Amino acid sequence: MHTYQEVFRAPEFTPLFLTSGTQVAAQTVSSLALGTLVFTRTGSPLLSALAMFGPSLAQLIGATTLLAAADRLPPRAALAGIALLFGLGTAAQAVPGLPVWAAFVMLLVLGMVASLGGGVRYGLLSQILPREGYLLGRSVLNMSVGTVQICGFALGGVLVTTLSPRGTLLIGAALYLAAAAFARFGLARRAPRAAGRPSVTETWRNNARLWSSRPRRYVYLALWVPNGLIVGCESLYIPYAPAHAGLLLACAALGMLAGDTLTGRFVPQRWRERLGAPLRLLLAAPYLVFALHPSLPLAVAAVVLASIGYSASLLLQERLMALTPEELSGQAFGLQSSGLLAMQGVGAALAGAVAQRTSPATAMAVIALLSVAVTLTLAPGLRPMPRPAPAVTH
Repeated sequence: MHTYQEVFRAPEFTPLFLTSGTQVAAQTVSSLALGTLVFTRTGSPLLSALAMFGPSLAQLIGATTLLAAADRLPPRAALAGIALLFGLGTAAQAVPGLPVWAAFVMLLVLGMVASLGGGVRYGLLSQILPREGYLLGRSVLNMSVGTVQICGFALGGVLVTTLSPRGTLLIGAALYLAAAAFARFGLARRAPRAAGRPSVTETWRNNARLWSSRPRRYVYLALWVPNGLIVGCESLYIPYAPAHAGLLLACAALGMLAGDTLTGRFVPQRWRERLGAPLRLLLAAPYLVFALHPSLPLAVAAVVLASIGYSASLLLQERLMALTPEELSGQAFGLQSSGLLAMQGVGAALAGAVAQRTSPATAMAVIALLSVAVTLTLAPGLRPMPRPAPAVTH
Protein backbone atom coordinates (compact mmCIF):
# COMPACT_ATOMS: atom_id res chain seq x y z
CA MET A 1 0.00 0.00 0.00
CA HIS A 2 1.40 3.35 -1.09
CA THR A 3 -1.57 5.72 -1.44
CA TYR A 4 -4.48 6.92 0.68
CA GLN A 5 -6.91 5.58 -1.94
CA GLU A 6 -5.60 2.06 -1.38
CA VAL A 7 -6.11 2.46 2.37
CA PHE A 8 -9.73 3.55 1.98
CA ARG A 9 -10.41 0.70 -0.43
CA ALA A 10 -9.58 -1.79 2.32
CA PRO A 11 -12.80 -3.32 3.71
CA GLU A 12 -13.87 -1.81 7.05
CA PHE A 13 -11.31 0.98 7.06
CA THR A 14 -13.91 3.67 6.29
CA PRO A 15 -16.24 2.78 9.20
CA LEU A 16 -13.23 2.56 11.53
CA PHE A 17 -12.13 5.97 10.26
CA LEU A 18 -15.61 7.43 10.89
CA THR A 19 -15.81 5.87 14.35
CA SER A 20 -12.42 7.23 15.34
CA GLY A 21 -12.98 10.70 13.86
CA THR A 22 -16.41 11.16 15.43
CA GLN A 23 -15.13 10.06 18.82
CA VAL A 24 -12.24 12.53 18.57
CA ALA A 25 -14.74 15.29 17.71
CA ALA A 26 -16.77 14.38 20.78
CA GLN A 27 -13.72 14.35 23.03
CA THR A 28 -12.48 17.67 21.60
CA VAL A 29 -15.59 19.74 22.21
CA SER A 30 -16.32 18.01 25.53
CA SER A 31 -12.86 18.54 27.01
CA LEU A 32 -12.83 22.23 26.07
CA ALA A 33 -16.31 22.68 27.53
CA LEU A 34 -15.48 20.88 30.77
CA GLY A 35 -12.14 22.66 31.16
CA THR A 36 -13.87 26.01 30.70
CA LEU A 37 -16.65 25.07 33.11
CA VAL A 38 -14.21 24.00 35.82
CA PHE A 39 -11.99 27.07 35.36
CA THR A 40 -15.05 29.35 35.56
CA ARG A 41 -16.20 27.72 38.79
CA THR A 42 -12.83 27.34 40.52
CA GLY A 43 -10.39 29.82 38.90
CA SER A 44 -7.71 27.11 39.20
CA PRO A 45 -5.30 26.45 36.29
CA LEU A 46 -4.49 23.06 37.85
CA LEU A 47 -8.10 21.88 38.02
CA SER A 48 -8.82 23.25 34.54
CA ALA A 49 -5.84 21.35 33.12
CA LEU A 50 -6.89 18.17 34.90
CA ALA A 51 -10.46 18.53 33.65
CA MET A 52 -9.16 18.54 30.07
CA PHE A 53 -6.40 15.94 30.31
CA GLY A 54 -6.55 14.46 33.81
CA PRO A 55 -8.77 11.50 32.81
CA SER A 56 -5.70 10.19 31.02
CA LEU A 57 -4.16 9.50 34.42
CA ALA A 58 -6.88 6.92 35.03
CA GLN A 59 -5.56 5.02 32.05
CA LEU A 60 -2.69 3.89 34.24
CA ILE A 61 -5.23 1.93 36.29
CA GLY A 62 -6.90 0.53 33.19
CA ALA A 63 -3.58 -0.36 31.59
CA THR A 64 -2.59 -2.48 34.60
CA THR A 65 -5.96 -4.19 35.11
CA LEU A 66 -8.08 -4.23 31.94
CA LEU A 67 -5.69 -4.16 28.99
CA ALA A 68 -5.63 -7.92 28.32
CA ALA A 69 -9.24 -7.49 27.18
CA ALA A 70 -8.04 -5.50 24.14
CA ASP A 71 -7.16 -8.78 22.39
CA ARG A 72 -9.91 -10.85 24.03
CA LEU A 73 -13.08 -8.88 23.25
CA PRO A 74 -14.90 -8.73 19.90
CA PRO A 75 -13.64 -5.45 18.38
CA ARG A 76 -16.99 -4.20 17.09
CA ALA A 77 -18.80 -4.67 20.38
CA ALA A 78 -15.91 -3.19 22.36
CA LEU A 79 -15.64 -0.02 20.25
CA ALA A 80 -19.40 0.55 20.21
CA GLY A 81 -19.72 -0.08 23.94
CA ILE A 82 -16.88 2.29 24.88
CA ALA A 83 -18.35 5.11 22.74
CA LEU A 84 -21.81 4.55 24.24
CA LEU A 85 -20.47 4.70 27.79
CA PHE A 86 -18.62 7.94 27.03
CA GLY A 87 -21.80 9.43 25.59
CA LEU A 88 -23.75 8.67 28.76
CA GLY A 89 -20.93 9.92 31.03
CA THR A 90 -20.53 13.18 29.09
CA ALA A 91 -24.29 13.83 29.26
CA ALA A 92 -24.16 13.28 33.02
CA GLN A 93 -21.39 15.91 33.35
CA ALA A 94 -23.78 18.48 31.86
CA VAL A 95 -26.27 18.13 34.73
CA PRO A 96 -26.73 21.58 36.36
CA GLY A 97 -25.34 21.83 39.88
CA LEU A 98 -23.13 18.74 39.54
CA PRO A 99 -20.30 19.14 42.06
CA VAL A 100 -16.80 19.46 40.65
CA TRP A 101 -15.67 16.37 42.58
CA ALA A 102 -18.47 14.30 41.00
CA ALA A 103 -17.39 15.38 37.51
CA PHE A 104 -13.85 14.22 38.31
CA VAL A 105 -15.14 10.85 39.59
CA MET A 106 -16.89 10.35 36.25
CA LEU A 107 -13.71 11.30 34.43
CA LEU A 108 -11.80 8.70 36.46
CA VAL A 109 -14.23 5.92 35.47
CA LEU A 110 -14.27 6.95 31.81
CA GLY A 111 -10.49 7.16 31.75
CA MET A 112 -10.17 3.59 33.02
CA VAL A 113 -12.53 2.30 30.33
CA ALA A 114 -10.77 4.35 27.65
CA SER A 115 -7.58 2.36 28.27
CA LEU A 116 -9.13 -0.39 26.15
CA GLY A 117 -10.04 1.89 23.26
CA GLY A 118 -6.59 2.40 21.75
CA GLY A 119 -5.69 -1.28 21.98
CA VAL A 120 -8.92 -2.42 20.35
CA ARG A 121 -8.81 0.27 17.63
CA TYR A 122 -5.19 -0.13 16.58
CA GLY A 123 -5.23 -3.89 16.97
CA LEU A 124 -8.22 -3.96 14.61
CA LEU A 125 -6.36 -1.65 12.21
CA SER A 126 -3.53 -4.20 12.04
CA GLN A 127 -6.13 -6.79 10.96
CA ILE A 128 -7.88 -4.57 8.41
CA LEU A 129 -4.66 -3.47 6.69
CA PRO A 130 -1.64 -5.55 5.64
CA ARG A 131 1.47 -5.04 7.74
CA GLU A 132 3.16 -2.83 5.14
CA GLY A 133 0.09 -0.58 5.06
CA TYR A 134 -0.14 -0.03 8.81
CA LEU A 135 1.96 3.17 8.94
CA LEU A 136 -0.05 4.78 6.14
CA GLY A 137 -3.33 3.76 7.78
CA ARG A 138 -2.18 5.07 11.15
CA SER A 139 -1.12 8.28 9.42
CA VAL A 140 -4.65 8.67 7.99
CA LEU A 141 -6.19 8.21 11.44
CA ASN A 142 -3.75 10.70 12.94
CA MET A 143 -4.51 13.17 10.16
CA SER A 144 -8.21 12.81 10.90
CA VAL A 145 -7.43 13.60 14.54
CA GLY A 146 -5.64 16.78 13.48
CA THR A 147 -8.40 17.85 11.08
CA VAL A 148 -11.19 17.11 13.53
CA GLN A 149 -9.39 18.86 16.36
CA ILE A 150 -8.86 21.97 14.23
CA CYS A 151 -12.59 22.11 13.53
CA GLY A 152 -13.61 20.80 16.94
CA PHE A 153 -11.62 23.26 19.03
CA ALA A 154 -12.64 26.15 16.80
CA LEU A 155 -16.30 25.10 16.90
CA GLY A 156 -16.04 24.24 20.59
CA GLY A 157 -14.75 27.71 21.37
CA VAL A 158 -17.71 29.23 19.52
CA LEU A 159 -20.21 26.88 21.18
CA VAL A 160 -18.86 27.51 24.68
CA THR A 161 -19.15 31.27 24.10
CA THR A 162 -22.49 31.41 22.30
CA LEU A 163 -24.27 28.40 23.80
CA SER A 164 -22.77 27.41 27.16
CA PRO A 165 -20.26 24.86 28.48
CA ARG A 166 -23.12 22.55 29.53
CA GLY A 167 -24.82 22.81 26.15
CA THR A 168 -21.51 22.01 24.47
CA LEU A 169 -21.15 18.93 26.68
CA LEU A 170 -24.53 17.68 25.41
CA ILE A 171 -23.34 18.12 21.82
CA GLY A 172 -20.26 16.08 22.73
CA ALA A 173 -22.48 13.35 24.18
CA ALA A 174 -24.49 13.19 20.94
CA LEU A 175 -21.26 12.82 18.94
CA TYR A 176 -20.19 9.89 21.14
CA LEU A 177 -23.51 8.18 20.41
CA ALA A 178 -22.96 8.72 16.68
CA ALA A 179 -19.52 7.08 16.99
CA ALA A 180 -21.13 4.09 18.70
CA ALA A 181 -23.56 3.77 15.78
CA PHE A 182 -20.74 3.91 13.19
CA ALA A 183 -18.94 1.09 15.00
CA ARG A 184 -22.01 -1.08 15.53
CA PHE A 185 -23.42 -0.83 12.01
CA GLY A 186 -20.26 -0.22 9.96
CA LEU A 187 -17.78 -2.78 11.24
CA ALA A 188 -18.01 -6.50 10.61
CA ARG A 189 -18.39 -8.97 13.42
CA ARG A 190 -14.99 -10.43 14.28
CA ALA A 191 -13.76 -12.94 16.77
CA PRO A 192 -11.31 -11.74 19.45
CA ARG A 193 -7.65 -11.78 18.39
CA ALA A 194 -6.64 -14.01 21.33
CA ALA A 195 -8.33 -16.83 23.18
CA GLY A 196 -9.02 -17.00 26.88
CA ARG A 197 -10.69 -14.80 29.44
CA PRO A 198 -9.26 -11.35 30.13
CA SER A 199 -7.89 -11.01 33.63
CA VAL A 200 -5.70 -8.78 35.73
CA THR A 201 -3.09 -11.54 35.90
CA GLU A 202 -2.97 -11.89 32.12
CA THR A 203 -2.71 -8.11 31.76
CA TRP A 204 0.27 -8.01 34.12
CA ARG A 205 1.94 -11.00 32.45
CA ASN A 206 1.70 -9.55 28.95
CA ASN A 207 2.70 -6.05 30.08
CA ALA A 208 5.76 -7.54 31.74
CA ARG A 209 6.60 -9.43 28.55
CA LEU A 210 6.28 -6.25 26.47
CA TRP A 211 8.32 -4.21 28.95
CA SER A 212 11.06 -6.85 29.31
CA SER A 213 12.55 -5.97 25.91
CA ARG A 214 15.05 -3.09 26.21
CA PRO A 215 14.45 -1.80 22.64
CA ARG A 216 10.67 -1.75 23.28
CA ARG A 217 11.19 0.09 26.59
CA TYR A 218 13.03 2.91 24.83
CA VAL A 219 10.27 3.14 22.22
CA TYR A 220 7.55 3.26 24.88
CA LEU A 221 9.34 5.94 26.90
CA ALA A 222 9.97 8.04 23.78
CA LEU A 223 6.30 7.73 22.82
CA TRP A 224 5.01 8.59 26.27
CA VAL A 225 7.17 11.16 28.03
CA PRO A 226 8.15 13.97 25.60
CA ASN A 227 4.67 13.92 24.05
CA GLY A 228 2.91 13.89 27.42
CA LEU A 229 4.91 16.85 28.68
CA ILE A 230 4.04 18.96 25.64
CA VAL A 231 0.36 18.14 26.06
CA GLY A 232 0.89 19.55 29.55
CA CYS A 233 1.86 22.81 27.85
CA GLU A 234 -1.33 22.67 25.77
CA SER A 235 -3.41 22.14 28.92
CA LEU A 236 -2.46 25.68 29.99
CA TYR A 237 -3.94 27.42 26.94
CA ILE A 238 -7.14 28.32 28.82
CA PRO A 239 -5.44 30.10 31.75
CA TYR A 240 -2.76 31.54 29.40
CA ALA A 241 -5.24 33.12 26.97
CA PRO A 242 -8.87 32.45 27.98
CA ALA A 243 -10.32 34.29 24.99
CA HIS A 244 -8.01 32.55 22.48
CA ALA A 245 -7.67 29.01 23.91
CA GLY A 246 -9.76 27.52 21.08
CA LEU A 247 -7.51 29.22 18.51
CA LEU A 248 -4.32 27.91 20.13
CA LEU A 249 -5.72 24.37 20.37
CA ALA A 250 -6.86 24.49 16.73
CA CYS A 251 -3.40 25.70 15.66
CA ALA A 252 -1.79 22.84 17.57
CA ALA A 253 -4.03 20.42 15.68
CA LEU A 254 -3.11 22.15 12.40
CA GLY A 255 0.60 21.61 13.05
CA MET A 256 -0.02 17.97 13.96
CA LEU A 257 -2.02 17.45 10.76
CA ALA A 258 0.76 18.95 8.63
CA GLY A 259 3.42 16.82 10.30
CA ASP A 260 1.46 13.58 9.99
CA THR A 261 0.67 14.27 6.33
CA LEU A 262 4.30 14.95 5.41
CA THR A 263 5.78 12.12 7.46
CA GLY A 264 3.18 9.46 6.76
CA ARG A 265 2.82 10.02 3.04
CA PHE A 266 5.88 11.79 1.63
CA VAL A 267 8.95 10.94 3.72
CA PRO A 268 10.91 8.08 2.08
CA GLN A 269 11.64 4.99 4.15
CA ARG A 270 15.40 5.66 4.14
CA TRP A 271 14.86 9.02 5.92
CA ARG A 272 12.34 7.99 8.53
CA GLU A 273 14.55 6.79 11.34
CA ARG A 274 16.99 9.67 10.83
CA LEU A 275 14.19 12.21 11.25
CA GLY A 276 12.90 10.75 14.51
CA ALA A 277 15.21 12.58 16.92
CA PRO A 278 14.95 16.01 15.20
CA LEU A 279 11.15 15.75 15.18
CA ARG A 280 11.06 14.87 18.88
CA LEU A 281 13.19 17.94 19.63
CA LEU A 282 10.99 20.10 17.38
CA LEU A 283 7.99 19.05 19.47
CA ALA A 284 9.34 20.90 22.52
CA ALA A 285 11.85 23.55 21.47
CA PRO A 286 9.42 26.21 20.16
CA TYR A 287 7.63 26.31 23.52
CA LEU A 288 10.77 27.77 25.09
CA VAL A 289 9.72 31.12 23.59
CA PHE A 290 6.90 31.26 26.14
CA ALA A 291 9.51 32.20 28.75
CA LEU A 292 9.37 35.65 27.09
CA HIS A 293 5.55 35.87 27.37
CA PRO A 294 5.12 36.24 23.59
CA SER A 295 2.34 38.10 21.81
CA LEU A 296 -0.53 36.03 20.42
CA PRO A 297 0.80 35.84 16.80
CA LEU A 298 4.21 34.61 17.99
CA ALA A 299 2.55 32.15 20.36
CA VAL A 300 0.42 30.79 17.50
CA ALA A 301 3.50 30.38 15.28
CA ALA A 302 5.39 28.54 18.04
CA VAL A 303 2.44 26.21 18.65
CA VAL A 304 2.04 25.31 14.96
CA LEU A 305 5.77 24.67 14.50
CA ALA A 306 6.06 22.57 17.65
CA SER A 307 3.05 20.43 16.81
CA ILE A 308 4.66 19.27 13.56
CA GLY A 309 6.95 17.28 15.89
CA TYR A 310 4.06 15.04 16.95
CA SER A 311 4.68 13.12 13.72
CA ALA A 312 7.70 11.53 15.42
CA SER A 313 5.14 9.23 17.06
CA LEU A 314 4.31 7.68 13.69
CA LEU A 315 7.91 6.61 13.22
CA LEU A 316 8.09 5.23 16.75
CA GLN A 317 4.85 3.27 16.25
CA GLU A 318 6.28 1.70 13.12
CA ARG A 319 9.34 0.71 15.15
CA LEU A 320 7.14 -0.71 17.92
CA MET A 321 5.19 -2.81 15.43
CA ALA A 322 8.43 -4.29 14.08
CA LEU A 323 9.49 -5.22 17.64
CA THR A 324 6.17 -6.80 18.74
CA PRO A 325 4.81 -10.33 18.10
CA GLU A 326 1.47 -10.29 16.29
CA GLU A 327 -0.48 -12.04 19.05
CA LEU A 328 0.34 -9.15 21.40
CA SER A 329 -0.34 -6.34 18.92
CA GLY A 330 -3.58 -5.23 20.56
CA GLN A 331 -2.11 -5.08 24.04
CA ALA A 332 1.13 -3.54 22.76
CA PHE A 333 -0.70 -0.67 21.09
CA GLY A 334 -3.11 -0.45 23.99
CA LEU A 335 -0.17 -0.06 26.36
CA GLN A 336 1.30 2.57 24.04
CA SER A 337 -1.98 4.48 23.88
CA SER A 338 -2.78 4.17 27.59
CA GLY A 339 0.74 5.09 28.65
CA LEU A 340 0.72 8.09 26.32
CA LEU A 341 -2.60 9.35 27.61
CA ALA A 342 -1.55 8.73 31.20
CA MET A 343 1.62 10.75 30.65
CA GLN A 344 -0.50 13.49 29.11
CA GLY A 345 -2.41 13.56 32.37
CA VAL A 346 0.86 13.67 34.31
CA GLY A 347 2.07 16.46 32.04
CA ALA A 348 -1.16 18.41 32.59
CA ALA A 349 -0.92 17.98 36.37
CA LEU A 350 2.76 18.96 36.43
CA ALA A 351 2.22 21.96 34.16
CA GLY A 352 -0.78 23.08 36.18
CA ALA A 353 1.16 22.78 39.44
CA VAL A 354 4.05 24.86 38.07
CA ALA A 355 1.60 27.43 36.70
CA GLN A 356 -0.02 27.74 40.13
CA ARG A 357 3.32 28.90 41.58
CA THR A 358 4.62 30.90 38.59
CA SER A 359 2.49 31.71 35.54
CA PRO A 360 1.06 29.69 32.62
CA ALA A 361 3.69 31.07 30.18
CA THR A 362 6.60 30.29 32.51
CA ALA A 363 5.22 26.82 33.20
CA MET A 364 5.04 26.04 29.47
CA ALA A 365 8.70 26.99 29.00
CA VAL A 366 9.78 24.91 32.02
CA ILE A 367 7.86 21.82 30.86
CA ALA A 368 9.23 22.20 27.31
CA LEU A 369 12.78 22.30 28.66
CA LEU A 370 12.10 19.09 30.59
CA SER A 371 10.78 17.45 27.39
CA VAL A 372 13.98 18.39 25.53
CA ALA A 373 16.08 16.87 28.33
CA VAL A 374 14.13 13.59 28.20
CA THR A 375 14.46 13.36 24.41
CA LEU A 376 18.23 13.83 24.59
CA THR A 377 18.51 11.23 27.36
CA LEU A 378 16.60 8.60 25.36
CA ALA A 379 18.41 9.26 22.05
CA PRO A 380 21.18 6.60 22.47
CA GLY A 381 18.59 3.82 22.77
CA LEU A 382 16.75 4.88 19.61
CA ARG A 383 19.50 4.71 17.03
CA PRO A 384 18.38 3.37 13.63
CA MET A 385 17.62 -0.36 13.71
CA PRO A 386 19.95 -2.56 11.63
CA ARG A 387 18.32 -3.71 8.44
CA PRO A 388 18.35 -7.41 7.57
CA ALA A 389 21.07 -8.42 5.17
CA PRO A 390 19.87 -9.22 1.65
CA ALA A 391 19.45 -12.87 0.87
CA VAL A 392 22.35 -14.53 -0.92
CA THR A 393 21.42 -16.19 -4.19
CA HIS A 394 23.42 -18.70 -6.15
